Amino acid sequence: MKSYIVGVGMTKFEKPESRDWQYWDMAKEAGTAALADAGVDYGLVQQVPVGYCFQASTAGQRAAYELGLSGVPVYNVNNNCATGSTALMMARQFVEGGISDCVLALGFEKMKRGALGGGADGGDFKTSPVARHYGIMAARHGFEMSPPTAQIFGNAAREHMERHGTTPAQLAAVGAKNHRHSANNPNAQFQDVYSVEEILAAKEIHAPLTKLQCSPTSDGAAAALVVSERFLVAHGLHDKAVEIVGQAMTTDTEASFASGSCIDVVGKPMTAAAARQVYEASGLGIEDVDVVELHDCFSINELLTYEALGMCEDGAAGKLVESGATTYGGRWVVNPSGGLISKGHPLGATGLAQAAELVWQLRGEAGARQVAGARTGLAHNIGLGGAAVVTMLRR
Repeated sequence: MKSYIVGVGMTKFEKPESRDWQYWDMAKEAGTAALADAGVDYGLVQQVPVGYCFQASTAGQRAAYELGLSGVPVYNVNNNCATGSTALMMARQFVEGGISDCVLALGFEKMKRGALGGGADGGDFKTSPVARHYGIMAARHGFEMSPPTAQIFGNAAREHMERHGTTPAQLAAVGAKNHRHSANNPNAQFQDVYSVEEILAAKEIHAPLTKLQCSPTSDGAAAALVVSERFLVAHGLHDKAVEIVGQAMTTDTEASFASGSCIDVVGKPMTAAAARQVYEASGLGIEDVDVVELHDCFSINELLTYEALGMCEDGAAGKLVESGATTYGGRWVVNPSGGLISKGHPLGATGLAQAAELVWQLRGEAGARQVAGARTGLAHNIGLGGAAVVTMLRR
């Protein structure tokens, strides 16, 4: 069976503690927007997978109850930074499996200011779900006093530079591009434009990464309504529909750890495997894609993802972004929303916000950031620990 996204919505992503709202307020705003976009009443929704990482158990119910008390199943989803796309994948599976005709995927996060920890309570990495990942990093690079997530990705950047000659300016070009794109996104946490030189001169978080190459903590929510072809026809939603033509989730294998490289530890092998599955299932390749929303939690991860998705050969990602191939007028437009670096990164909402951006792009509804003639989009969402979700969408 086929599945279609017929409604999307999101809040503006905000700096934590800058807006007086609770997670259920933001979830209501995003969910209501997605339902209104589709013109579908919440009473027709049959399942609700809800993604978040930092709220208490059954927060999904508390959030969904703001949309209606219909008694439908609500599932609480936590898959680190890939949480939003995991909720979307559950919605697609319910529909394509013939279990439900109308499913609302909802994701939100209310975060604290400051850098994330490493997924360890109180810094006890021995009991952390990502202890193996940080152990691999420490064995090769030691452990410094910088934020753990910036440290593991920063060390991946160091390896890429040593191995392939990638330059600090090429890494900064990712941040410059995504900040420039977000200037046209009213939902983005930041709309400031910076030059490569300004990004290089910003506060260093973990060399070579500066603050303007790192995604911030954020508050916000996003949602997507996924329906079957039968529901689509019955409710006359063809004008709204964007088909999910391929989707895959992968988790860590030996390839993540065997090399001892942070490039592998942070998920490049997972992404490559998920992309291969999506290309095979959809019959489409990266050459068929017009617009990409990918997980640029740090600038280096955008470069690693170019290579994992097959946009360039291994080691050539720095030259690819430097060439202009991944912005307007280039071969692809990557992160027209501003990406995580500038749009923001409320973990549970991120994957669904990527889907919302692609739906708007493929419908031609993205306003000043519209990618001309976009018909096919690809989303990539990854969580350390680990999960990678790749989704192919087509209008």
